Amino acid sequence: MEQHEDRAFCQADDEWWSGRLHELWRVADGAHDVTGLADSLYDMLLRMPGVLAVVGTRWSGGLLHSLRSATLAEPTLSFVEFEQDFGDAAAAGAPDGDPTVTVHEVSGLDGAMPYVRVLAAAGARSVALCSVSMGQGDWASFMVGTADSDTVDATLRARLKQVAEVTMVTDRRIMARREDELRQVSDAFLAEASLQMDSSLDVEKTVRRVARTAVPAVAEGCVLHLRLSGGLTPVAFSHVDAGEQRWLGAIAAEDHWLTDLLEHVVSRGEGLVLRGVELAGGPFGPASSGTGRAVQALSVNPLKARGRSLGTLTFLYHRGDIAEVTSRFLAGLADRAALAIDTSTLYEQRRQHVISLQRYLLPRELPRVSGLALSSAYAVGDVSLDVGGDFYDAVPGAQGGVTLLVGDVCGRGAEAAALTGLARHTLGTLLEDGSTPEHALGRLNRALLREGTSRFVTALVAVLVSEGKGFRLRYWSAGHPAPLVRRGDGTVEELTAHGDLLGVLEEIEYGSGSAHVAPGDALVLFTDGVTEARAADGTFFESCLRDAVTREGAGEAEGFAERLAAAVVEFRAAGTDDIAVLVAQAEAVA
Repeated sequence: MEQHEDRAFCQADDEWWSGRLHELWRVADGAHDVTGLADSLYDMLLRMPGVLAVVGTRWSGGLLHSLRSATLAEPTLSFVEFEQDFGDAAAAGAPDGDPTVTVHEVSGLDGAMPYVRVLAAAGARSVALCSVSMGQGDWASFMVGTADSDTVDATLRARLKQVAEVTMVTDRRIMARREDELRQVSDAFLAEASLQMDSSLDVEKTVRRVARTAVPAVAEGCVLHLRLSGGLTPVAFSHVDAGEQRWLGAIAAEDHWLTDLLEHVVSRGEGLVLRGVELAGGPFGPASSGTGRAVQALSVNPLKARGRSLGTLTFLYHRGDIAEVTSRFLAGLADRAALAIDTSTLYEQRRQHVISLQRYLLPRELPRVSGLALSSAYAVGDVSLDVGGDFYDAVPGAQGGVTLLVGDVCGRGAEAAALTGLARHTLGTLLEDGSTPEHALGRLNRALLREGTSRFVTALVAVLVSEGKGFRLRYWSAGHPAPLVRRGDGTVEELTAHGDLLGVLEEIEYGSGSAHVAPGDALVLFTDGVTEARAADGTFFESCLRDAVTREGAGEAEGFAERLAAAVVEFRAAGTDDIAVLVAQAEAVA
């Protein structure tokens, strides 16, 4: 009879366990984290005959992250975070294969271990232990404490191993799902980040956008160092807590531990991730003080583009769970950031080269001419950064007065720049040597024809000679936009000018005319970049040019040209031609 009852009890117990195990698998199938299994798992083991305590731990090597426990006396699940390193002895408990169950006497275990204290407090003398591998290199142990070793029979061992396997499989499934989701999010983020970083060709804006894009989307903190003349220099940093910006900036600039780490990453050419105790010795991690204690992980990736090492991209995390897919994502983000920064840097270098070249194609300064206030302005219109063909100059007359010249070479680029230099220096030299404007323009026309270029040139030469209380003006045009005269009362007159283009015909005719420039009047010369600048609605600046000349000419004479050019730049939404403006204003009689 007793034997029959034992069999019935065992059968009922097996059915109960099978039902609970099936339920555990069902919960595991929809779990987003293995901690979601804890209540069911610990309750199942605690209900087994002779079990006094169930304890679980989570480790990274010898670093204990957390401990969960339930006892007969306190069946409610308890959770404690540790982040405490117990050294190589603890790390030796990590599994090196499939889950296996071992049995130990509690008295023979290290009493300093938190889980041993829990088992001893529950009255356990024996413990069955099963360790399993978890994601990201972590491992976990499950322990069942009993009053004596006889309670740890084959059934208890098998069941402990079963729940450990459920936890391990669930963790792997969750990690795979997370990595897939993270990969999709990462791809979308990288695409958006690339658009953000590529939306500017300004180096400073680009590096700031890298930092702003990454925080808090990727991490709680970000620092970008570039390899400048003095070594690795922080050029952008961002923290999710605005109050910690200054702290992070100081760490980025002054901390030797971080500097050595960055140099190591640059020399190795590969990114790295540090967590927990790996942060020891630096300003981050559990052993640090202040704000740095919140940083549980740090990643550094080198910035490399077009075979050159540019710097490093560092992220700070207030969490330690940086998956493998995250490392790949960070490497991809660093590559895209490096390319954007390198492109911006090369663009800036080219812009400086163009500015230098453009400077040599224009006069360094305008001459001082008695009775006249000369001003000039030049604005580049083409974002491609090719040198434009606009030019101007002013040649003082031997007997007073001045000869002004303004011109435009068709197109942009190296050939246009060469012809611009030819045109300006040919006209300037000939006029300075006393040649008439007609002769100088004719010589330039023949020089262009000899070059065999397909580009044409427009030019206008204006001679101002002192006459009474003002200046007598004579001008010659070779297909250039007509100049304007702003009178002292604000009215504006256009001076008729036609003429043939230079560099096209053997024999050319010039448009010419004359006028009087009285005290307070201003002669305004410009290139077609002014008249052809277009607003967003399609309106050309030519339609409001006279009003702009009236308005901008009301200020100081020395800044007239700069104000007019600025008005054009503000007006235009389209138009890639450069803008050149040259103004000569007769000084008002006191």
